[in-house]
Amino acid sequence: MTDWAATLPWGLMSNVAVRLISLIMLLQSRPMWKVADLADELGVSERTVHRYMGMLEELGIPLYSERGPYGGFALVRGYKLPPLIFTAEEATVLYMGANLVGEVWGQTYKDAVTAVTAKLDNVLPDDLRQDVASARQSLVISGLAARDYRPWEPTIHTLRSCIIGRCCVRIVYQDFSLEETCRDVEPYALTFHSGLWYLAGFCRLRQAMRTFRVDRIQQVTPLKISFTIPRDFSARDYIVQALSFEQNYTVVVDVAAGVAPHIRERYGHWMELIEHDDGSVTARFGASTLEWATGWVLSYGEAVRVLEPAELVARVRTAAGAILRQYP
Repeated sequence: MTDWAATLPWGLMSNVAVRLISLIMLLQSRPMWKVADLADELGVSERTVHRYMGMLEELGIPLYSERGPYGGFALVRGYKLPPLIFTAEEATVLYMGANLVGEVWGQTYKDAVTAVTAKLDNVLPDDLRQDVASARQSLVISGLAARDYRPWEPTIHTLRSCIIGRCCVRIVYQDFSLEETCRDVEPYALTFHSGLWYLAGFCRLRQAMRTFRVDRIQQVTPLKISFTIPRDFSARDYIVQALSFEQNYTVVVDVAAGVAPHIRERYGHWMELIEHDDGSVTARFGASTLEWATGWVLSYGEAVRVLEPAELVARVRTAAGAILRQYP
């Protein structure tokens, strides 16, 4: 044990060891690091970074330092970190991450998931593998997809390949009204959002960015037409904006006491609820369309009464009358 390690309590030594490994991995990720940048990445002071560098040198890690405004620390070219030893928690994260990818992506990453878990099984010692197996039994992730995407796995695989290869696709797309259109699309990204798969890309038919639900793509054909994604395009930012919920209307309803627990449990995380002494609640929430709000209100029958807006009151009255006329 080195001199500095002998002076540290076990818990602190373990924490320092993790940071030293993280530091080596950071140094491997780029040719040169400034001390300030390393301090930010590790969440420590610059003085601590210098102390860690001294520890690495004591361990025999070959380091190179350069003074000046453009200087910093680097690993000697060609040095590689020896094989890593995982903790039970780290190995569990890797296993569950692999299983999560397998559930979401299906056949596309099936072979990779199998290979990753097989390699982990091969390198982990028996006692650690047992700890991981116990954790995996008690931490289960399932039911993420809103529907069975196995029929669309070939479509997802084709889209992924075209995104990586930067080649356009021709899709036959069926919209919400069941109308089909043929479109040439520059596929930028695939995203799994609220249980559904979406393709984000530039639609050459509309000459604008569009988001397509994968389960509405009836046919996909790769084209020998290349494209370039704009340098300032962020797939994450676009998806968040494109799939955000637009609150075009503010709806206020009274909910009967018998239904209030259900409303509170199912919608309480995004509805504003005002509790009343008799157990009923007044709910206020945003709606993108009054068509959706009308259907939602009618689904609860007499247990929900609309207060605002007046247009929604009229729509519910009209829809309820139409329903009554079907049952003379």
